[in-house]
Amino acid sequence: MQEAGRDDKSAGVRLTGLFQFTVRLLTETEARFTSVERINHYVKCLESEAPRQSPESDGPAPSWPQQGKITFQNVEMRYRNNLPLVLKNLSFTILPEETIGIVGRTGSGKSSLGVALFRLAELAGGSIIIDGVQIAQIGLDDLRSKLSIIPQEPVLFIGTIRTNLDPWDQFSDSQIWEALEKTHIKEMVSQLPHSLYSEVTENGENFSVGERQLLCVARALLRNSKILILDEATAAIDTETDRLIQETIRREFGSCTTLIIAHRLNTVMSCSRVMVLENGQILEFDSPSALLADENSRFRAMIEASENQSR
Repeated sequence: MQEAGRDDKSAGVRLTGLFQFTVRLLTETEARFTSVERINHYVKCLESEAPRQSPESDGPAPSWPQQGKITFQNVEMRYRNNLPLVLKNLSFTILPEETIGIVGRTGSGKSSLGVALFRLAELAGGSIIIDGVQIAQIGLDDLRSKLSIIPQEPVLFIGTIRTNLDPWDQFSDSQIWEALEKTHIKEMVSQLPHSLYSEVTENGENFSVGERQLLCVARALLRNSKILILDEATAAIDTETDRLIQETIRREFGSCTTLIIAHRLNTVMSCSRVMVLENGQILEFDSPSALLADENSRFRAMIEASENQSR
C-alpha cells in the first residue's frame, strides 16, 4: 500500500511538471506567432512610401536647393488616418540662411515639422515648398538627400567610423579628416588604433553620447546640405559638448537655412527668429529680442520660468 501511494504521488508530480511544460510551450508558441502576424501585416497591409525617385521630367535640378527658402502653406499633418491633427493650418516662410529656433511644450508639434519636411508622414492638407519646388511632387531620395538632420539621439551603425560618416564612399579621407577637425573630434579619432577604420559597435556603444553626437555633426557637415534640422540635438549631452556643437553650427553652417528644435532655451537666443508652437499651431514668430520685449509674450514667460527653476 505504501509503495502504491508513493507511485501515485510520483506520477502526480510528473503529470504536474508535464502540464507546466505544456502551458509554457503553448505560451512561447503564441508569443512567436505574434511576430508572424506582424510580418504578415507588414507584407499585406502596410502602405508603401511614395516613389523614391522622380520621373526624369519632374525631378528637381541637381543643384536644388540653391537658396534654402522654405514655405509652409496651410500645412496640416496627422500620423495616421483617423488620428487628430498634429500640425494645424501652418503658414509661414523661412528666408534663405535664416536660423529659426522652434520651441514649445512636449506635444506642441516641434518634431512634427521635421517629420513633415522629410515626408516621413504625408500631409493631410496644404503644401511645403523649398526654393520653388513642392516637395510632395518629387521622389523621396531626391528630397531627403538634400536635407540634413542632427537628431536628439545620435545614430551610428555597425561598421567603421568612415562608413558611418560616408556610407556611399563619396568623399576622400582628407575631406573626412577636415570635417572631424571642424567638429573638434579629430584628435579623439586619430588616437584610436585604426583611426578612421576603427570599429563602431551596435548603436555606437563604444563611444560616449557626446562623441556620437559630434560624429553626427561631422556627417551632416560632409553632406553640405542647404537645409539643416537640429532636433533637440544637445538635450542629452553635457554643457561643454553643447558649446562645441553650437560653435560648429554657427561657424560651419552659417550659409545654411537652419531649424533648431530647442530643448534648452538659451540655444535659440542667437537665432534670427523664434517660433513658439502650441497644439500644432504658431503662437508667436519673431526675433528673440522682440519677443522678450513683449510683456505678454509666451516666449518671455518660458524664459522667466526656466530662470526661476535654475535658481
